[in-house]
Amino acid sequence: MILIVDSGSTKCDWMPVNENGKQLSEKIRTKGLNPAILEQTELRIRILESKELINYKNDVTHLYFYGAGCGTEQPKQALKDVLSEIFTSAHIEVEEDTMAAVRATINTPAEAAVVCIMGTGSNCSYYDGVTLHQRVKSLGYSLMDDASGNYFGKELIRDYYFNHMPEDIKIAFEHKYNLEADYIKYNLYKQPNPNAFLAGFAEFMILNKESKYMKELIKRGLRLFAKNMILQFKEEVKTVPVHFAGSIAFFTQDEIKEIANEMGFKVGNFERRPIEGLVKFHTAKL
Repeated sequence: MILIVDSGSTKCDWMPVNENGKQLSEKIRTKGLNPAILEQTELRIRILESKELINYKNDVTHLYFYGAGCGTEQPKQALKDVLSEIFTSAHIEVEEDTMAAVRATINTPAEAAVVCIMGTGSNCSYYDGVTLHQRVKSLGYSLMDDASGNYFGKELIRDYYFNHMPEDIKIAFEHKYNLEADYIKYNLYKQPNPNAFLAGFAEFMILNKESKYMKELIKRGLRLFAKNMILQFKEEVKTVPVHFAGSIAFFTQDEIKEIANEMGFKVGNFERRPIEGLVKFHTAKL
């Protein structure tokens, strides 16, 4: 059995397939496994909470894990160690989530492209057809992650508390979420995954994206992301497409295309969930 895994900070999808790419069961979902913000004990607990994964653990021969927080060696190795303890018979590979986005969005294996992730977090890389290049090292959700779910969630909460929201949006926001200051601070400063907590508010933006306020909020975040991340590859985007993966990108396609026209880059493909493309990629190589 082969397990293809696509993990963000919020959720983690596990796809069990055979060597021909045939899906062996329903996709398994666990909590997100971000080794940059979770200790090994918590990573282990989140995996072992799944009865399906426990049932499969001795049958897995190959495990290909792509995840947020796996872009630097120390957290990447920490997660690999946990996976090796559980899936003792498996060949295990751990890659950053950007590589999952690359392999899921490019049209051919050797296609050069700039590839962006906009989900709970955000990132951007240049793939030359062989190697992934990143010129800006991510410092995580509190300093970077423009145009991500956690970025937009933070902006919504700030606008609510600074009274920058239109009254009708503010009332709807109050009805949908617990916005008490103590509750928000508890989740931000005393609970794991504050980035995922913030990203949970971004659904409200998507559901109300036709309002003028939301359109301006979305475009402001996208301009920041394009300026800081996409245009670090300003020479490359003259000749290659810019692909996007992640739910935030998928649901803001129209706004992304507007910003692309404004800032001079060519939009390529959108992939909400990369895991289906990853199954094709890995089973073709067996």
